[in-house]
Amino acid sequence: MKEKALVLFSGGLDSTTCLAMAVKKYGSENVIALSVSYGQKHSREIDAAKKVVEHYHVAHRMLDLSAIFEGSNCSLLVQSDQEIPEGSYDSQLQETNGAPVSTYVPFRNGLFLSCAASIALSNDCSVIYYGAHADDAAGNAYPDTSSAFHQAVTSAIALGSGNQVTVEAPFIKMTKGEVVKIGLELEVPYELTWSCYEGGEKACGVCGTCIDRKVAFTWNHIQDPIPYAD
Repeated sequence: MKEKALVLFSGGLDSTTCLAMAVKKYGSENVIALSVSYGQKHSREIDAAKKVVEHYHVAHRMLDLSAIFEGSNCSLLVQSDQEIPEGSYDSQLQETNGAPVSTYVPFRNGLFLSCAASIALSNDCSVIYYGAHADDAAGNAYPDTSSAFHQAVTSAIALGSGNQVTVEAPFIKMTKGEVVKIGLELEVPYELTWSCYEGGEKACGVCGTCIDRKVAFTWNHIQDPIPYAD
């Protein structure tokens, strides 16, 4: 029986590149995309995820974990009274004194990967992919995207699954520009993806993730195929 993979899939740039890698390696019939609702303020990323899944013809699982974050004031969440900040992550970190940025959803990757491990075991998947990269981990902006976190959670899932499930973070030491470079080689349909933290008709262009995305495409000397409000 051929090996199967599960991809944590938001519909964003990084996870879509992960999905493309998994499809190339395992075949679309052996890949499951797992998307999670966590109480975010808009559904644009889930809408994008559905379009990308249709493009790659992979199975799609949805999971609602929004109740877990009801006590959080993370600025991405529907109950938050905080505005989603504008500006680069570097500028945001100057105001947090080393604490994670306001768009950090508490231990999100730890929770998602734990759930993914159970789903992987239940569906005969031996590997989980997720799209953490070095730019997100820099300066402790998102601590659950760091190499140290990846090593720890990989070890925990291997132990907890009886060594039946491994975790792959292929971009853990790469910049977002390097992720896009790989995606362009794989002909990833970036025009279908959504990265912006806002839910407008066009990406805002000024939130941290929009800024990182635009820099990544510029680094590759190519125009981002999605429209921006700015």
